[in-house]
Amino acid sequence: MPKKEVIDKVSKLAEEVADDYGVELVDVELLGSGRKMTLRVTIDAEGGVGLDSCQKVSRELEALLDVEDPISGSYTLEVGSPGLDRPLKKIDDFRRFVGKLAKVVTLDQVDGQNYFVGRIVDISGDDIKLELEKGEMIINFDNIKKANLEVEF
Repeated sequence: MPKKEVIDKVSKLAEEVADDYGVELVDVELLGSGRKMTLRVTIDAEGGVGLDSCQKVSRELEALLDVEDPISGSYTLEVGSPGLDRPLKKIDDFRRFVGKLAKVVTLDQVDGQNYFVGRIVDISGDDIKLELEKGEMIINFDNIKKANLEVEF
């Protein structure tokens, strides 16, 4: 099964388990190949997730993966929190974190650059408005290659 199909299948299973425990599925990654594969599942909740939530999700997801068997060969399952520099994967992530500082990397250049650090000001449709040092910037969600919250102290 192609990697994207495996990730889609695991994401569906992980979403069900996350819902059961009242946490949000943030990301699913399948890293490595052959005998050294790692399945990394990232979960979050309002106020963060603790070790207990990660263990519960891991146990139930592991049981489902044993039954469904979407990954050929052996792998290591890791379930964890996204950390302070949480990835922003969905448009709803940007809505949830309006007012927070974010780092955004775009696929295509916007005003001659691909890298932005700014405060998430507003979301309108698929457009994300960031407040940068030099003013406001609007970036379409479909043009985002990678985005994370920036740690503020």
